[in-house]
Amino acid sequence: MRMGIWARRATSRTGEWPRMRAAALARRPTRVPGRARFARLGAAVALVLGALAGAAVVTGSAQAASQGTCDIYAAGATPCVAAFSTTRALYAAYDGSLYQVRRSSDSSTLNIGVLSAGGYANAGAQDSFCTGTTCVITIIYDQSGEGNNLTPAPAGGYVPTPDSPANATAAPITIDGHEAYGVYTTPGIGYRDDSTHGIVTGDNPEGEYDVVDGTHYDNGCCFDFGNAETNNDDDGNGTMEALYFGSAPYWDTGAGSGPWIMADMENGLYSGSNVGSSNPGDPTIDYRFTTAMIEGESNQWAILGANAQSGNLSTFFSGPRPAGYNPMHKQGAILLGIGGDNSDSGAGTFYEGVMTSGYPSAATENAAQANIVAAGYGSGGSSGSSTGEMNAVGAGKCLDDPNSSTTPATQQEIWDCNGGANQIWTHTSSNQLTLTVGGSTFCLDADGQGASPGTEAIIWPCNGQANQQWNLNSNGTISGAQSGLCVDVNGASTADGAKVQLWTCNGGSNQQWALG
Repeated sequence: MRMGIWARRATSRTGEWPRMRAAALARRPTRVPGRARFARLGAAVALVLGALAGAAVVTGSAQAASQGTCDIYAAGATPCVAAFSTTRALYAAYDGSLYQVRRSSDSSTLNIGVLSAGGYANAGAQDSFCTGTTCVITIIYDQSGEGNNLTPAPAGGYVPTPDSPANATAAPITIDGHEAYGVYTTPGIGYRDDSTHGIVTGDNPEGEYDVVDGTHYDNGCCFDFGNAETNNDDDGNGTMEALYFGSAPYWDTGAGSGPWIMADMENGLYSGSNVGSSNPGDPTIDYRFTTAMIEGESNQWAILGANAQSGNLSTFFSGPRPAGYNPMHKQGAILLGIGGDNSDSGAGTFYEGVMTSGYPSAATENAAQANIVAAGYGSGGSSGSSTGEMNAVGAGKCLDDPNSSTTPATQQEIWDCNGGANQIWTHTSSNQLTLTVGGSTFCLDADGQGASPGTEAIIWPCNGQANQQWNLNSNGTISGAQSGLCVDVNGASTADGAKVQLWTCNGGSNQQWALG
């Protein structure tokens, strides 16, 4: 997707991340017409019942699925031709690597696999490998057997520089009691495979789903997952068919202010069949874990969505293609976190997603959703840390490291939230608040171990001392373990650049913070 006349309204101070101020091939499967899909209904209904009756079985300390979503799609005659997850296996028999991480200390890499065949990610291996340094995700492996692995995206027609890999620890979660990590993307981060095998091309039918963090999004272009151009450029209407999640208002929109599930078909994000309009049937959907789906075939496509933790799918649109998009001209590349021409101003967090050959039946999609719910996203305990933007509630801005500074003793401030690395904080199991910028990790620190009101809140290399330990209290305040003072926006200011300090706790809105 190219922003076109909608220039990215990004300005930047010096540092690693721009501050977003945007208001702004081998197999070609035979198309299965809509009516013909009903021929699979009986088998697919049985498949749904099987999914609901036996989503998982316990095997030792790790829970292995009796079937994964890709087993379900295969049974529905619409097999996965690409399958990615950093949290779990998507086939019951899969026992290979999910993703690869690279650490900054020595540039060595480690493949992260599953605890058992069909099970959850071995996040403990990542934790051990990345202790004392930072890690990024360099490969997301395709579980389908087609070899369509995702790596950081190359330069494209809109952004002529390669994209960066995601921080491997920026999106910690639990899934059925197991620690795991998602793929946390901000502007400038994205993945791609332009030399694929088995991916649908032309006007042939396909389905796509992903599970994303419904609370992490922006209005930039474009946090996509799916089918795109093989030359990293805008090749015109219908050369893409990718899931989009976010609140970009430049083309179609849904109900409310977003985020919405839409389709990026190139030169437009679509919520229905009318170009440049709002589809009231496509709701704002912001579940912590959100299931997003699109399906497409000749002059027919659909949007579906759900809470990935409970409940059933809802159909938000089903109908003909927008004008100028029939037939489609899909090229079969795969992207994640960016648009087709490397438009890379989107933000989001990805946990799992697949692409199928063939247009899945409703029964198959419902069974896949039941499998996702049974996986247990967000359940079974805590990962021991949480990560995200630290929102200053009273100001509607974020705790920010000015200019992505790596200078110890830099006083922190508030700034418009933009998802940059200089606004992503982790509250660790040892009660530190850490920030990683420029390849270095720092701790929020009470300057000089100060314990008097007005002490500056700075960054400093982590040392484990009490002036770097912070309590996230139930009333929204953050208090220092050493001083008992609260993190405070000076003068209750709501302006960009307002300084952050410690002050006597008073419960004011300028002392209210929300992480994530």
